[in-house]
Amino acid sequence: MHQVLFICTANYYRSRFAEAVFNHYARNRRMDWIAISRGLATYLVSEDISSSTVKALQHRRISLQLTAPTALQLTEVHLESADVIIALEEVEHHPIMEELFPNWADKITYWDVPDKGIVDPAVALPVVEEYVVELIESLGEVSEED
Repeated sequence: MHQVLFICTANYYRSRFAEAVFNHYARNRRMDWIAISRGLATYLVSEDISSSTVKALQHRRISLQLTAPTALQLTEVHLESADVIIALEEVEHHPIMEELFPNWADKITYWDVPDKGIVDPAVALPVVEEYVVELIESLGEVSEED
């Protein structure tokens, strides 16, 4: 089984949404891929998951069981075991990666999805979904070539 790792600041909103959406599509396509998500600073939030994420997943009829039950902190082990690593916004996450995991900061893919204090979830989460669909399609093409 191959693994995608989604990284966000608190593993509360964008990364959890990406994880569930990815796992939903990968399962439906019977792909040999699974997503996990982790945060760079999970201590910043006290709730398990953003209500915006819950609502967006429910609206899409995607099970909350396709994401972890709570926010989880990123470790080097997660980075080492992932086949694909994506952080949800370069401006926000690259400096934190440089500080916490300097050997990894330039080895991951950064998407451009600002946090909800900057962009409304009704705008941001569909963008995350578009990125996930593109990723699923590219990984599906790679799997077919293997």
